[in-house]
Amino acid sequence: MKADIRYFLIVVILATFPKTTYGDSQIKIGLLAPFSGEFQSVGKSVFNSARIAVDKINNENFIILPRDTKGNNLETLKQVESLYIQGVRIFIGPVFNKNLKGLEKFKDAQFLSLTNKILNNPENVISAGINAKSQFNAIKKYQELKNLKKTLILIPKKDYKEEIERAIKDSKFKAKKVFYYDTEPTKLTKQIEKVTKYNIRKQNLEDEIKRLENSNEANKEKKIENLKKRDTLGKISYDSVVIADFDESLKSVTTSLLYTDVSPKKVSFISLNQWFDKTLFKETASQPISFPSVNKENFDEFRNKYKELYDYNPNQLSLITYDLVGLLYYLLIQNDFEINEDFFKRESKFKGISGVFVIKNKEINHELNFYSVQKDTFIKIF
Repeated sequence: MKADIRYFLIVVILATFPKTTYGDSQIKIGLLAPFSGEFQSVGKSVFNSARIAVDKINNENFIILPRDTKGNNLETLKQVESLYIQGVRIFIGPVFNKNLKGLEKFKDAQFLSLTNKILNNPENVISAGINAKSQFNAIKKYQELKNLKKTLILIPKKDYKEEIERAIKDSKFKAKKVFYYDTEPTKLTKQIEKVTKYNIRKQNLEDEIKRLENSNEANKEKKIENLKKRDTLGKISYDSVVIADFDESLKSVTTSLLYTDVSPKKVSFISLNQWFDKTLFKETASQPISFPSVNKENFDEFRNKYKELYDYNPNQLSLITYDLVGLLYYLLIQNDFEINEDFFKRESKFKGISGVFVIKNKEINHELNFYSVQKDTFIKIF
């Protein structure tokens, strides 16, 4: 692990503790993840990445205690209580936002959850995932870089809608319009038609063709021929569109935009973090489409190392888990293994293999890179 990533996340999880000195005694970190049940593959990947980090640290007094939450809230509380009785006050996890309920009763413990949701979490839970604010901060930087001043934000009517709204506000993101859409295909296209004023632009084309047909303009036949090759007439009132969606739902939105004659060649298509989803390569008509994400070079290096050890690709949460374990340990070293509330009060900025982390006001944000999908390549913009 490089020296410049040694100082980061312990600031977050040790903040509210009374002063404690570990010295040569064991340091126990709880690891809460689903090792059985529906999401066991996620838990296995998280555990293996933690093990890679611990092996690299190579200190027998630094111990990770994994516990199976089964992806269940009651089981999570049961496992936390078991470790809490043993004196554990630092936890990585839970993985899922739905498993955070009830953790507030362990007041002097701190939970560094892998969720990217920050709203309505218990006070002793800090989200370490790639949250929406971090993503909109990066999109804002891209917006300024490309001089985009008329941005349309499309937000699906999903359970993370409020997270997006909060992110737009906190990042002070400038948008010309925010529009909410249904993900049901039969409703989606009609709604995209509405927000892009497709019917008006289509009518403009029909009107212009009729006008030329009834005119005495020179070369009108050629002009009409050219117009009939088009779908609409008139400029889109946006120079960029941010689609706050993922996977097939994202592709449905880009398909609807293309149907309404909104092309990424004229309007910048931007999405949220896609974790380098290669299925986007197949969507050539929707390219280029850009998104914020972690550092791809480091991500690829980590995945290659992980696959070499375990013979399968890790979940993306593994990269964050790896950083958390290593940075916890190194920051403990920097503070002589003393835990006190001052750590958490300081504004800190550190670099991990997933990128730069920023800690401020009981919140973790990531300084993300930005990538564009063009043909079969992810091109780094910054």
